[in-house]
Amino acid sequence: MMKEKKALSFIMIIVIIAILALILRVVFKQLMKIYSAQNESIAQATIKLVSAALENYARDNAGKFPDDFSLLAQTHPAYLDKDYIAQSPLRGYNYICSKLDASGYICSASPLKCKISGRIVYTVTTGGLFISEGC
Repeated sequence: MMKEKKALSFIMIIVIIAILALILRVVFKQLMKIYSAQNESIAQATIKLVSAALENYARDNAGKFPDDFSLLAQTHPAYLDKDYIAQSPLRGYNYICSKLDASGYICSASPLKCKISGRIVYTVTTGGLFISEGC
């Protein structure tokens, strides 16, 4: 009789642990989706802000874009509050400008770890053309 109670108690503990593991897995997965969505939203807003700053700079400088991204934060008044390229990565996204010269720009925000810190790569080009695609 004593062995049956110990065996039943052991089985109950294993079942409880399995149920808790399943619940934690579901909760963790939902938290990761929320974290990823927040990062994507911030990256999208940031890359649009970068585009607006570059377009405003060109408008104020006879149609010429800056050769150096840091100029956007160093001018008075500043076009950006900080140098997003130099301070990258931010909130799970890496910001780069693969082309930045007097004639135009191509800047993008890509997740550090695809499907973990974000699932979408955002790109903006001269004229404010915004592109989003899965990574």
